[in-house]
Amino acid sequence: MGDDQLHVVMFPFFAFGHVSPFIQLSNKLSSHGVRISFFTIPGFIPRIENLLIPSPTTQIIPLQLSPSLGLPPDIAGTFDLPPSEAIKLITAIDLTQPQVKSLLSDLKPDFVLFDFAQHWLPSLASELGIKAMLFIVFSAIACAYVVAPSRLAGVDGNPTVDDLRKPPQGFPMRFGYEHIAADHSNLIKTFQARTNLFHYESFNESPNNFFRVQEAFNSSTAIVIKTCFEMEGLYLDFLKSQIHKPFILTGPLVPAEPPSSVVLNDEDWTKWLAQFSAKSVVFCSFGSETFLTKEQISELALGLELTGIPFLFVLNFPAKVNAEAELKHALPVGFLERTKERGRVHIGWVPQQLILGHDSVGCYLCHAGFSSLIEGLVNDCQLVLLPIKSDQFFNSMLMCENGILKAGIEVNRRDQDGYFGKEDIFTAVKTIMVEVEKEPGKSIRLNQKKWHKFLREKDVQEKFISNMVAEMKKILVHNPLVD
Repeated sequence: MGDDQLHVVMFPFFAFGHVSPFIQLSNKLSSHGVRISFFTIPGFIPRIENLLIPSPTTQIIPLQLSPSLGLPPDIAGTFDLPPSEAIKLITAIDLTQPQVKSLLSDLKPDFVLFDFAQHWLPSLASELGIKAMLFIVFSAIACAYVVAPSRLAGVDGNPTVDDLRKPPQGFPMRFGYEHIAADHSNLIKTFQARTNLFHYESFNESPNNFFRVQEAFNSSTAIVIKTCFEMEGLYLDFLKSQIHKPFILTGPLVPAEPPSSVVLNDEDWTKWLAQFSAKSVVFCSFGSETFLTKEQISELALGLELTGIPFLFVLNFPAKVNAEAELKHALPVGFLERTKERGRVHIGWVPQQLILGHDSVGCYLCHAGFSSLIEGLVNDCQLVLLPIKSDQFFNSMLMCENGILKAGIEVNRRDQDGYFGKEDIFTAVKTIMVEVEKEPGKSIRLNQKKWHKFLREKDVQEKFISNMVAEMKKILVHNPLVD
């Protein structure tokens, strides 16, 4: 190892939606000669090992969770907990501080990249002469709307649903919604605001998420964020005006091409997908930790049936739930029989990247997780978005026809409770899969091609990482002045 080789510790929150971007960034930094030490819990190690590119300069280091919270010793993050108990992992992370300090003291890395929950880490790292940088794994637009410091300006106590329907002071208002006025009228729907209240709620006297993020903003050496100016310049400029720290952009962290030896080698999957023409199948999936209600599953299924288009419908259910029984109760009577020639329903994990890259898959109906959106665009899929919680609403706002990128379409939902029906699913899919020569489908497809091309430009994407490495080396010499 050269004397100038950087050593970076990665310390994500223990949920796969957080761990995955840390893995993606680790792989890209490793390919640029950076040494990586990855902190996680034992139950997560097999999944991380499967996704981290093997390197003699990359290691996974386990942290032991305190038994005082009653969490299983082999827990694999939030995936193994019912949603109501997942917040326990934030307290569990707080209790790792002595371990983390001991490990950092031994490892002596140049930097530690940490997640929102570890607001205490910069102070701890500073005692050891280590630079700590908050890695924001969400889009800039979501961060700008939900946790910008000005979010609580003029709010007495915790924000209400009505408060959260309005953007924070100074938030860029470049949207196609005609009802948005200069006086900061409601920008998001009631049900969307309601699902974001949890950021301001505390658990067992533990600091809430908003407080943790503000502390991290204030004490970080720099802010690392998974985006780029090409896609989110307006929101990055807003964040920089609010958070007076250097910003380092990783780019959208386009997933690496699967090795040529990796194929969709499940004969059943390959045979089923191969029977359909190019770009004709709708792949409908909501990730491993976004769960649908019985009513939502039923309406989605009926909407897919109405389209007449081939589909693969993938579902996951919370821990400790009988998934087979839940699915049986949720699917409409006769649905499987009526769609058996062109549809398939699957519970659990699927090789998502390989399925999205299959010639027959042309549409990705998903929850608008930022990584999922990037995967869909990279694989040249049309995007139908059905955001369910938190940052997903803002990702969809960025991506869809009224936003900046205008490269997808969002399923229409009711204001108060977020209800959508089969006709809403049918209309969204039809717009970009059937009525391709009509507006808005035609314009959406043109924009989708534009962003697909941008994300496939390897030299552009690699430059984000080389710039990041250069910025970190500068920081080691002296903390750069904020723009």
